[in-house]
Amino acid sequence: MTPFSIACSMLAVLGLAAAGAGLGATADGGQDGRARPAPTATPPDDDGPIRIATELVNLSVRVIDRSNRPVNNLRREDFRVFEDGAPQNIEFFSTLEVPTTYALVIDNSGSLRQQLDKVIEASKVMVGTNRSEDQTSVIRFISSDKIEVVEEFTSDKSLIGEALDNLYVEGGQTAIIDAVFLAAERVSEHDKESAPSDRRRRALVVVTDGEDRNSFYKEAQLYEMLRETDVQIYTVGFVGDLANEGGFISKSPQAKARAFLERLSGETGGKSYFPKSVQELNGIAADIGREMRMQYSIGYLPSDGGDGRKTRSIRVAVADGPNKEKRIAVTRSGVRYDSAPADSQNQRPPRRRR
Repeated sequence: MTPFSIACSMLAVLGLAAAGAGLGATADGGQDGRARPAPTATPPDDDGPIRIATELVNLSVRVIDRSNRPVNNLRREDFRVFEDGAPQNIEFFSTLEVPTTYALVIDNSGSLRQQLDKVIEASKVMVGTNRSEDQTSVIRFISSDKIEVVEEFTSDKSLIGEALDNLYVEGGQTAIIDAVFLAAERVSEHDKESAPSDRRRRALVVVTDGEDRNSFYKEAQLYEMLRETDVQIYTVGFVGDLANEGGFISKSPQAKARAFLERLSGETGGKSYFPKSVQELNGIAADIGREMRMQYSIGYLPSDGGDGRKTRSIRVAVADGPNKEKRIAVTRSGVRYDSAPADSQNQRPPRRRR
């Protein structure tokens, strides 16, 4: 399949389309004079604030013990959900495995030149664990203008394998935040027309060294957007080659990259991996495949209908096991119900509709 460039496929982020053209670039230079990367050619259909109707908040929950081993066979009554500290009634609970839609988001910049072949091999191991209804997309990224969908969402493992084999390294200023931002939107909104009974799990697997050099979007904007989605992020960080000495008051590039990748997974209920050698990759890939499927699905309706503050924290508590064995529930850290008011829409990236 011919690669489709996310960053170059937009008519215009702010709805300014090039006349008569099927694809184009934005005319707005944004906050620093650069065009905003965007994954769609469809302009917004209104200019006002977008309100998200209150609906069931879906949580994918992993439960582990103190040794980071998964805990299975728990019951609905073992869980409690809190939103901003207020208890919520669990409306939906399931331990059944559900189909997974995920994107492999792979850094193709020069920093991964030595690891790319093993990354491709390990990615194939992960895809090999896919069930028949799972869907996978492959996205390669370098700089903001080089974020490409190499393969659209598909259940055909041979197509995914071909896309992985076509990955290649090239130069550019790495834009990890932009790649994750656009990939998370893409996964979140894919197949939204499905029946309400469709309870697909959605995830990203991000492989990178973790050092962002030139993204358009800021970290705060990324986390704000992630709270509007139910996308888990698994990160595989090759941070070992980054400098490990920082300044007087600043973290080292290695520590900063590690903290960023850990926060990405922590905010979304995913998991971070930091392999010391490429030989660990196949085992990591198999582990991510299991982690994405061995989870509990929990849904609740906010007790106040989602009124009030637009962003709220989420906490899931789980009962201790035999002999007071501590169990830890891992899920996304928050939810966002409403977009910002109209007078502050220009302070955050506009939401796009597909």
